[in-house]
Amino acid sequence: MPPETLALVDRENLRAGVDGALAQHVVRLRRTVAAVSPEAAPLADAVERMVGGGKRLRAAFCYWSWRAHGGEPGGPGEQAVLRAGAALELFQAAALFHDDVMDDSSTRRGRPTAHLVFAEEHATAGHRGSARRFGDGAAILLGDLALVASEEEMSAALADVEPGAARAARAVFDLMRTEVTVGQYLDLLAQAMPWGDASDDERRAREVVRAKSARYSVEHPLVLGAALGGAGADALEGCRAVGLPLGEAFQLRDDLLGVLGDPATTGKPAGDDLREGKRTVLVARALGLAAAAGDDAAVAAITHGVGDPSLDDEGVAALTDVLVRTGAVAEVERLIAELTAQAFAAIDARGWVDPARSTLVALARAAVERSA
Repeated sequence: MPPETLALVDRENLRAGVDGALAQHVVRLRRTVAAVSPEAAPLADAVERMVGGGKRLRAAFCYWSWRAHGGEPGGPGEQAVLRAGAALELFQAAALFHDDVMDDSSTRRGRPTAHLVFAEEHATAGHRGSARRFGDGAAILLGDLALVASEEEMSAALADVEPGAARAARAVFDLMRTEVTVGQYLDLLAQAMPWGDASDDERRAREVVRAKSARYSVEHPLVLGAALGGAGADALEGCRAVGLPLGEAFQLRDDLLGVLGDPATTGKPAGDDLREGKRTVLVARALGLAAAAGDDAAVAAITHGVGDPSLDDEGVAALTDVLVRTGAVAEVERLIAELTAQAFAAIDARGWVDPARSTLVALARAAVERSA
């Protein structure tokens, strides 16, 4: 993470507070797991590794929205918003455990993914059965453990919050988790469908972006923080007006980094999204542009290359070149700029005061201008 982003997340001891809540949860998880069986200790180790990484941007959006809506550091609601941030991080961990199995990803944040770690341990120990199935099963269970943990943290966060604010926050958190699960299914479905009309492919891609990432990465954390601050309906709607376009821009940046990013910075191999067959806005836009230009070679390269797990580095580079040559990368960059401008206009309309406003603006820029 760039130093300037680290500094943003460290303001007012946000990272320390969220990390502390996560560490306490891991301690409790270890006790629970040990009471069941010492042989299950690797589960707690894997959860600790997963929550030990991450940018904490979701927790930061939640905290600074709380500050924008009346929250004060050291005040009675501070522990609630920090534990809500920990709940967001635990939910992200659950989604990543599951997502890595669904996508058969090999690395996460520069480390081997959990399903591969457990498969390797199975093979090294000489256990019976398929190491691959064992690893996948363990990672699914890890996702379930992290999901339970996120629920526990949110329940604890809301225990002493005013009932009306607690109900509003709970509704946001529950909707977020349902939307992400539906978005995961839509992503899976899109990859299984035959190539069709480019405009339909892009519409589906943006539905996935909104449900699976945009709302859960930015919109819902902003609304959750505002709800914990006791904000009314108009203020919550204002957070949605900021969060949805900003969240879309955040995910579109992620899609570009999945193809063009430096693996040393992103923590995952370049081209994984192409091999996995991700039907991103970038891919849909490239296919539409190639078809409109009558570039049959580019159309064939995209339809045959995207989703080909055997693509080697040379094949990934050639397919990436096609995506750039169609003009799709430039168009997605323009779309990111348009969505970011929309989000900043919505921030200006809110009348938030500093330091919350300036920090939220800086977080927004970090989300869309990042290189990892």
